[in-house]
Amino acid sequence: MADRTNEPLSAHHTASDHDVDSTPSGLTLKVEKRLGDFSLKASLAIPASGVTALFGASGSGKTSLLRLIAGLDAPDSGVIRIGEQTLVDTHQGVFLPSHRRRLGVVFQEARLFPHYRVRGNLTYGMRPTARPRFNTIVALLGIKSLLNRFPATLSGGEARRVAIGRALLTEPRLLLMDEPLTGLDGPRKQELLRYIARLARDIDIPIVYVSHDPDELIAIADHLVLLDQGRLLAHGRLDELLMRFDLTEYLGGFDAASVITATVAEHDHHYALTQLRLEDGQRLTIPIVDNPLGTTLRLRIPVRDVALALSKSEQVSYRNQLSASVEQIGLVAGNKTSIELRLRIGGQVLRARLTRKSFDEMGVKEGMPIVALIRSVAFDTR
Repeated sequence: MADRTNEPLSAHHTASDHDVDSTPSGLTLKVEKRLGDFSLKASLAIPASGVTALFGASGSGKTSLLRLIAGLDAPDSGVIRIGEQTLVDTHQGVFLPSHRRRLGVVFQEARLFPHYRVRGNLTYGMRPTARPRFNTIVALLGIKSLLNRFPATLSGGEARRVAIGRALLTEPRLLLMDEPLTGLDGPRKQELLRYIARLARDIDIPIVYVSHDPDELIAIADHLVLLDQGRLLAHGRLDELLMRFDLTEYLGGFDAASVITATVAEHDHHYALTQLRLEDGQRLTIPIVDNPLGTTLRLRIPVRDVALALSKSEQVSYRNQLSASVEQIGLVAGNKTSIELRLRIGGQVLRARLTRKSFDEMGVKEGMPIVALIRSVAFDTR
């Protein structure tokens, strides 16, 4: 079949769709759904910008919740709204079909039309008002060189970038991504992860991202929804939830890490190091990165790479010694050997762990000043 570069609008986009407000806004829901022996119950609000990640063990309800939002399944009871637009209200008998919800959905498989070239796949279902943004989205996703190729010639990562572009050109109010990196090898996975991170910064719609991989979520997520066996355990800012001692046993794979931000202040090419500036003016040294001065980086610091001291010292190998204060002391369920600490560093928090013996010997108390010693190699700037 010949390639179609100016395909008509998909049947999923009709004139009746104009009754849906096109203003990007947050999503709120309160739903219940039973699937055999599995029962999902969730009530939450998803912010109007940034990436909200759904996380939990296999079978926790991540994909089930995503399908309810997308309109692929209907809840047994509940309400789903985007801004003031009601998508579902079982009490009022409202159920907006998936094709009228103005949601972009990206699955594990790209699901491209094999008989259309990339350009045809992108323009299929494209709303007329999205045409001025075509080149911008193509450039953002790095797919300009792919426009004349057929899907069969694309790598897995390339095909999924095209699928993301197609979803964005329908001008969705919300982008749903269901395990978009599953099955990709290491380099392809990292490449697509960088594109998604850039996408999250540059587009003005909320993204709901489902993954079982904490490394993906650390790299791109702003907010986290934590599910366990169909129950909503917690939701809020990712960096704040990582600081909660009571959630540690449910955050398997996150390795009790802290997420903080810092600005590139100086590069030392002789020693292959980069200096970063925290918001309170303190400096961090990490292996050199190629980001320009002034760039804001997101850093992942595993708790295992944070040591503590009562004062700064030139007699230790730790180059990063940050002045902090002890904000909270706690225990983690099932851990009888360690004490968990929340440290305040300006407007940010850092998690640390001490053995009970070290804790007693140092006389650590809430509110006291302390020094956080951090290995340079601990930083993850993805």
